[in-house]
Formats: sequence, structure tokens, C-alpha cells
Amino acid sequence: MDQETVTILDPSQIYRPDVSEKQFEGTEFKPSAKEVQTFRQFAEHSPEDDPQLAKVQNTYKLMHTHQTVEYVRKKHEQWGKFDHGQFSIMQALEFINTIIDESDPDTSVPNIYHAFQTAERIRERHPDKDWLILTGLIHDLGKVMAAWGEPQWSVVGDTFVVGCAYGDSIVYRKTSFDDNPDLKNPAYNSKCGIYEEHCGLANVMMSWGHDEYLYKVMVENSCKLPEEALYIIRYHSFYPWHTGGDYMHLCNNKDLEMLKWIREFNQFDLYSKCDSLPDLDALQPFYQTLIDKYIPGTLKW
Repeated sequence: MDQETVTILDPSQIYRPDVSEKQFEGTEFKPSAKEVQTFRQFAEHSPEDDPQLAKVQNTYKLMHTHQTVEYVRKKHEQWGKFDHGQFSIMQALEFINTIIDESDPDTSVPNIYHAFQTAERIRERHPDKDWLILTGLIHDLGKVMAAWGEPQWSVVGDTFVVGCAYGDSIVYRKTSFDDNPDLKNPAYNSKCGIYEEHCGLANVMMSWGHDEYLYKVMVENSCKLPEEALYIIRYHSFYPWHTGGDYMHLCNNKDLEMLKWIREFNQFDLYSKCDSLPDLDALQPFYQTLIDKYIPGTLKW
């Protein structure tokens, strides 16, 4: 079967208002006309006509209703205790195989395959950047929260800033925030809200999800990955920023410098999903050497 006909895409990524060229600024990658056409085909179907897309929409509706400033603060406190056990990176990869991502209903292979597909795509393009290859392998490991009882709308999907006006490019922005209590709080509805202009993304609160959790795990366990990798882990799902161009008024110079790395990573994350599955047994020894170099042993989760 031709690979073009078996490409598996994430509807939560496809059903965005635009596939913006901003996503690829500063990278050598440009999606082909066929990729863009395939990438956007789900947007032609209304949720009423597509039960899978309806599930995606419901996941975002729950996320956009319940992700408030108060909620995010509680999640930082809850998951910042790191009391869910001690596991190696390879063990965590096995955990996410138990998760069916409700923002990604068309993916027919276990999450571990997407991890290796992303990493292998990076390895092809950047064989000299072992830290970036490893980042591709681990970027979604924060989804282990779902295996431990966290609701999917608090784990998967695009992230956004809480505590200020919502960005225009957020998925379902016009319809899904109506029941969010923060929408009725004037302190949270100005352009900067509770933040200062150009305060830096490290000083704002993101909606809770697998990005922020894995970032906290990496910091807690003193991983040896470079700062660029930690930015990718923390903000790769922040599509309203790195693709939509929103929230630039909150960024400092460091954020803008790191944006090119997140956009570089995104091309491999987004366009690596296919049914051509890697041989995990054959690849594991190579990736174990990278893990041993940057994130060895067991980690507190």
C-alpha cells in the first residue's frame, strides 16, 4: 500500500483554523501540497457527520470548560509531589501503551510507536543531535498521567495560557469556553491578565497537560538534556503560540530564541505518523544509550 494512503493524522491537529506557514519559519521543512491537503481533510467534516471528530470536540470542550487558574494551580500541587512511583524512561514508554488518546482517535498504533517514529524522523534529519533525537522519543511521556487516573482533557491536546485573554487561534475558541468560570472574571480577560507584558513564558501558567508534567519530571530528576530540549518538552503542544502566533506579547527574548527549536521539532512530531512501524527491539539498544547519557536510571514520577 502506498504510504501516502496510510498516513495517520491527529484530528486535534488537523482541525485547527489554519495550517500556518509560521509553523515552519526558521526550518528547512515545507510540507508538500499533498501533505497539506491530507492534513486538512478532516476540517471538511462537521462533528455531527464524524463521530470520531465529535469525540475530539468533546475533549476540547471539557478542557476549555474546566481548565481554570484555580484548576491549574491545584494540578501543579498534586503532580508536583512526584509520588506515583519510580520508573525508567523505557518503563514509562510501556505505560503510555495503555492509553487511547481521545484527541487522536485515528491513530491505530500504540503511543510507543509514535515516540520511535518521531525520534527516527529526527535521527534521519539531525543525526548529530542526539539530545534532539531523545527528545523526540520522550516528548509525550507526560501522558502517563492518564494511566494513573487523570482525565484525558487534563492530559492531551493543545495547551493555552490561563489567567489572561484566550488566543484567537485556540481550537474551537469561539464555542468551547462559554462555561469556563474564568471567562467571567475581569482580572483574567485583558490581553495580559494577571501577567506583565514580555514577562516570559516561564512566568505564566499553561493549561495543565502532559507537556508541563513531563517538564516538571525532567527538572525534578535533574536530567542532563539541554535547555532547548526542555523548551520543546514544555511547549510542543502550545500550538496557539508556535503555530497560531498568539501570546507573543508575553514572550521574552529567550522564548523567541527557543521558538525556532519548537518549530523545528514540530515538523517531525506532526508528519511522522504512519503505519510503517519501526522495529522496536532493534532500535531499543541505540535509544537506551541516549537515555543512559541524559536521563539514566529510574525517575520520580
